[in-house]
Amino acid sequence: MSENGRFDRQRPSPEGADRAGAEERPGTGAGPGTGAAGMRAGEPAAPEAPEGPDGPAETAAAAAPESEPAYRLSPLTLVTAPLNYLRSYLVPVLVALIAGTFSFNPWVLGGAAAAVATMLASGLFTWYTVRYQVGAERLEIRRGLIGRSRRSIPLERIRGVDISANLLHRMLGLAVVKIEAAAGGGGSEEGKLDAVTAQEAERLRRVLLRRRAYLRGDSGDLPRAEGAAEVRAPAEGEESDTEVYFTVPASWYLYSVLSLGYLLTPFVALATLVGVLGQGLGERAAERFGDLALGIYERASEMAVSLLVAGAVLAVLVLLLAMPLFAVVSYTVTHWRFTLRRRGDALIAERGMLTRQSVTLEKRRIRGHELADNPLERTRSAVHLRAIVTGLGQTATRAMLMPIGPRSRVEEVVEHALSPFRGTLARHPRAALGRRLFRAVAPFAVAAAAAALLAPPWVAGVFALLALLGVPLGIDRYRSLGHGDDGRQVSVRSGSLRRVQAVVVRDAIIGWTWRQTLFQRRAGLADLELSVGAGSGGYSAIDAGFAESAAFARGVTPEMVRPFLEGAGPDAPAAPSGAGADAGGLGAGGERTAKDQG
Repeated sequence: MSENGRFDRQRPSPEGADRAGAEERPGTGAGPGTGAAGMRAGEPAAPEAPEGPDGPAETAAAAAPESEPAYRLSPLTLVTAPLNYLRSYLVPVLVALIAGTFSFNPWVLGGAAAAVATMLASGLFTWYTVRYQVGAERLEIRRGLIGRSRRSIPLERIRGVDISANLLHRMLGLAVVKIEAAAGGGGSEEGKLDAVTAQEAERLRRVLLRRRAYLRGDSGDLPRAEGAAEVRAPAEGEESDTEVYFTVPASWYLYSVLSLGYLLTPFVALATLVGVLGQGLGERAAERFGDLALGIYERASEMAVSLLVAGAVLAVLVLLLAMPLFAVVSYTVTHWRFTLRRRGDALIAERGMLTRQSVTLEKRRIRGHELADNPLERTRSAVHLRAIVTGLGQTATRAMLMPIGPRSRVEEVVEHALSPFRGTLARHPRAALGRRLFRAVAPFAVAAAAAALLAPPWVAGVFALLALLGVPLGIDRYRSLGHGDDGRQVSVRSGSLRRVQAVVVRDAIIGWTWRQTLFQRRAGLADLELSVGAGSGGYSAIDAGFAESAAFARGVTPEMVRPFLEGAGPDAPAAPSGAGADAGGLGAGGERTAKDQG
């Protein structure tokens, strides 16, 4: 039996190979037109591949692949499953053990011991009951002994196969395989195998993606070999149809101090710690902690004011030092040894120190990309790179192609791995500047005026300062606006505190939506949204000139927009049908949508 426990088919002996006929080894296609050993007639014999999921080799065949035998998870699930349960209930169990020991409560100690015994038994139960089988058209995952469940995932609906491994899995040579597939109702379903050997995880990803490609008619993804040559995963240090686009250098870890998300890590960690202690220790411990904090405060109030000020300054300095330190540590743990490579027709992004994650994105499903930054990152010309992918759940994390880094290096990767935008972005009308300034300044100016009459002077001063800071913010928001077309791709950009430039291929656009408020209509502006069947689903050109946006959409997808346009000649901008002739708009609060009817 292999480490992953194939149980329903015995390993064929050398003498019984001929009797095996077209029986397919794991990951091997055999069928009509093959010999008794699963090879084409007249072809030389291939080197025998090791049997079972720990070391299989796929033999290329022209016939449709057959069903593999069913397998269990790795026997090391006896170790990982109890620890996974223990991680979720560690705090309550420890509290029960401590409380039961100090007060010698046999019921509490007995309950804690029963919980630990149940966790240990869960490993054996999980290993014994979970089975998976890769069929010719479906992946079957069966669980349970009394209450049984069976998940059947059509291979042609698989969207992605991701592999991850936390520190424990990596120490034991295991991995977790997550299979995401499109559900019949337009949603998604997921199959999860925790845990199989790392080699079996790679084999599963390779086999599932190849069989899906076969079912979809994309024969280019099928293994082809001359003389029944062996097709296997590349060994460590070996490359097979693989190109490495990027490996994160150590200097990039310092870019984390430019990200507000990483800088706020100390506050998140502190809030999490307080929440865990409050939940695990109970109300009585929380009351004691509160009494202790109150006592410290009362003693501090009796001291000199200078000592209090010194303590406050020291706390601020410690916090300022901790923020960049925590940012670098968090960035390093998350993106440790980040690597972006191409393997066949897919991009594979790997990252993580404690939990190693490998995400596979098919290039045919990548419909564009996003470049995102914030004001701090723009001072160092640093950006994030994220793919715009069809049918991908958890887009914010799984679609990441590069972490924060220099724009010049990110653009080099886009040049090789994707398709860069080679056009220019058109500026939006000056009226958009007035709207940006009004939104950034007016609310705080009104609050400052009200505070001057109703509140202490310092409150009015704070709001007045915020109103002044709104001026450069509004100007930066206006400068960030833009949209353009290079003949192959369309790009829109907006935002300041988080500026995002989205680039999508023309073929990905499935609709256009114009939206106008009353104030936009008076200014001749509109929000133009590109509906895309990928990524977040839509990307907007905010406060664009209405007539210009209509002409822009018509130039990108004339067949889609033409039925909704009226008026003018073929070279003149036109407005969507029903637009008012006086303002060239949609009417107060109006909306007009043009969609692909195909």
